[in-house]
Amino acid sequence: MLFHEVYGAYFSAVSEILRRAVSGELTPELMKQICDEKAFSESFLKIIPALNSGEWQLLSGLSTPLKKAPTTPLTLLQKRWLKAVSQDPRMKLFGVDWSFLEGIQPLFQPDDIVYFDRYLDGDPFEDPHYISVFRTALEGVKAGSTAEILYHSAKGRTRRIKCRLQSLEYSEKDDKFRLDVAGCRNVDMLRLAGIEEILLCPGLYCKQGQPESPKMLCMEAELINCRNALERAMLHFAHFERETAHLGGNRYRLRIYYSENDETEMLIRVLSFGPMMKVNAPESLVDEIKKRLKMQFELGIR
Repeated sequence: MLFHEVYGAYFSAVSEILRRAVSGELTPELMKQICDEKAFSESFLKIIPALNSGEWQLLSGLSTPLKKAPTTPLTLLQKRWLKAVSQDPRMKLFGVDWSFLEGIQPLFQPDDIVYFDRYLDGDPFEDPHYISVFRTALEGVKAGSTAEILYHSAKGRTRRIKCRLQSLEYSEKDDKFRLDVAGCRNVDMLRLAGIEEILLCPGLYCKQGQPESPKMLCMEAELINCRNALERAMLHFAHFERETAHLGGNRYRLRIYYSENDETEMLIRVLSFGPMMKVNAPESLVDEIKKRLKMQFELGIR
């Protein structure tokens, strides 16, 4: 484990409590708020009694014997890991200041990482124009702004779009970002690489107000654990809410909950498992799988 437990939730919450105590701002209500924000919902049941009772001899009432606020400096190993992360091309999109890692040798190089089941035509993350578009879009998403966009579709058509910026999505499979928009007819998702110009216009009128929350779906599938299929499934769907049940032998049942906006992403990931995974629900995903397999068969792809 690269990062020590002192960087965990409990230490983070207690450090913030002590910082507020050093500055004289601490109140019982603030202690509870810090625990909720920095740790887990039930953490205050352990942290606050331990501080108040003297079990952790760090507080006396609402003050602390500490003269300076606690800090958690990074070890050399942790700095080397962060240096490796900083070399990811996608990090350039966020304008992070990595100057504190100057002179540090990375723990590993980008070429040391092998990506499986990923397309090779990812977005140009290091292109100055792409970076500019990304940062403008991110600013607009955070502000809930409307925008005017000059967009080139994948089919070669160019159009000017007036819309409200909703969210940015990253496809791990495609290695591309998409911009979720609302308020424009027949358009709800734009490839970020297809945006030629984007201008934030906070006062721009859009026909559609706040969009409805996307419908949540549940994929039910049977998995045969051959060639590490179960382990790969846990990695592929790690960021989705899911349930796994053992059906006996090497057979497992998966239930994965996802937004209807992610159905294309789910389709791509499911197809990568080939005959090891059989999807039983929802019907919309099953139909898309059948359609995609039929297209591949007609093209002679086996």
